[in-house]
Amino acid sequence: MKFFKEWGRFMMMGARAHANWEMEISNTILKDRKRLMVLGLLLIPVILGGIAFADQVGDVMPHFLGGKKAYSPAFYSPFIFGASILIGLGAGLITGCIGAGGGFIIAPALMSAGIKGILAVGTDLFHIFAKAIMGSVIHRKLGNVSVPLAVIFLIGAIIGATCGGIINRVLYEINPILSDAFITTIYSLMLGLLGCYALLDFLQARKRGDTGGAHGGKSEGADLGNLPKKLQAIKIPPMITFDQGLVPGGRSISCVFLILSGALVGFAAAIMGVGGGFLTFPIFVYMLGVSSMTTVGTDILQIVFTAGYAGITQYAIYGFIFYTMAMGMLLGSLIGIQIGALVTKVVSGITIRGFYAMAVLAGFVNRIFALPGKLTALEVMDLSKGTTAILDKIGVWAFFIVITGFGVWVIGTFLTNISVLKGERAAS
Repeated sequence: MKFFKEWGRFMMMGARAHANWEMEISNTILKDRKRLMVLGLLLIPVILGGIAFADQVGDVMPHFLGGKKAYSPAFYSPFIFGASILIGLGAGLITGCIGAGGGFIIAPALMSAGIKGILAVGTDLFHIFAKAIMGSVIHRKLGNVSVPLAVIFLIGAIIGATCGGIINRVLYEINPILSDAFITTIYSLMLGLLGCYALLDFLQARKRGDTGGAHGGKSEGADLGNLPKKLQAIKIPPMITFDQGLVPGGRSISCVFLILSGALVGFAAAIMGVGGGFLTFPIFVYMLGVSSMTTVGTDILQIVFTAGYAGITQYAIYGFIFYTMAMGMLLGSLIGIQIGALVTKVVSGITIRGFYAMAVLAGFVNRIFALPGKLTALEVMDLSKGTTAILDKIGVWAFFIVITGFGVWVIGTFLTNISVLKGERAAS
């Protein structure tokens, strides 16, 4: 039970850190006219070029670049673009309102809509990379980044992302259903653990009358836990020094642990398509003993490079990027994050915690109910087509009912409290 709580807390802290990055990126983009112009330019080929040349491009483009017959459908349709905006909107509402990563629902949502798992992962990575490049705030945080720490970590991240990308592609080449089953299993385990922890956290908070929001969390500074102390005591050269401004003489840790940590983050990013940001914060703070200030700066840096490297070298050049959908998700998430963040001003924190638990558990139900059908197709299980179809429909409907209900509630709360929110902004 203790391990479950610690691992759940570990993942929750990572989800919150990634959400903070998402919100800062969103604010940076929307408050800068030049960045908004870049977004508009990115959308032009999706909408205008896609409408005008969809059929022709599908016939003449090489398959590995993404024609209609390739792994990734590069053509445009109003339904595809609209659905991608709604998916991004849902993820953005969760991120902005709950303060924990809503990106966890993107891959399950895409797969539920009929997108291949590997294509969902590649598209999500590309969407994260595009958002990171457009709203990059690295220049604001470089003062808190230990360059040697970041470089060694990124060496591991590149290795891990390469391995993760190769595994996904090899499984897809063996059997596309095997690839989907693998990605679905990973998401089932991750969302099941995180969802159960979030639900337990909500129930305990309600029992003790804690009305605090999901944005909170213990601030990590100079104090070290037992694990970081043990790891920093292992002197395997070369040693990397960091946090000189926090502790006299700084702290140091072996590059071996940094490379292994980076490899884990890169591997998770390439396998799941979530950028790896949800793992960097808890690994740095709770395992390696890096201060939260240095961690935030390094996390921003690694998301840009890890998502970019994995998205381009492991997926884009092989045709596993759905550009139309990636841009739609980017647009939807930018809007959703802003609305969700405003709603937190008029909704109690305990309600937000409850909704987060429901959203994550809905993603878990969606993937776990889809798994029997994939295992039956692989002849690992023996269920009738009717049974697997019913299970799959239950998972899809449960997922979209919860996410849609949450979205309607957040937007409705926003619209009914516009006057209150305007008053708060005027007062500030």
